[in-house]
Amino acid sequence: MKILLDECVDHRLAEDITGHEVQTVEKMGWKAKKNGELLTLAESHFEVFVTTDRNLSFQQNLPRFNIAVVVLTARTNRLSDLRPIVPALLDALPFVKKGEVREIGI
Repeated sequence: MKILLDECVDHRLAEDITGHEVQTVEKMGWKAKKNGELLTLAESHFEVFVTTDRNLSFQQNLPRFNIAVVVLTARTNRLSDLRPIVPALLDALPFVKKGEVREIGI
C-alpha cells in the first residue's frame, strides 16, 4: 500500500510501517501546501494519508477525496508516543477505504 505521512508526523515513523511504500510530505516536495491542496495531490499518488492533525476532518470534506485518512492519536506527536500505535495502524491498513477517516490511538 502507498502511504503518505503528513509533515506533522515524525518522518522516522516511516521505518516502522513495514510492508508498505511510505513517503513523507517533505520528500514529495509538498511541504507548506494547504490541507485541501495536499490531499488533492496525494490522492493521485497514494492510497492512505497518515496524520496526527485531529482537526483535519473539521477543516476538510474528507469523503470527497479519493484517499483514506488515518489520524494517529497519542499523548504527543513525539516518535516515542507514536511508535506504540504502529501495530494497530498496520492491522487497520488492509481495511481502510478511500474517503474514510479512521482514528487510531491510545
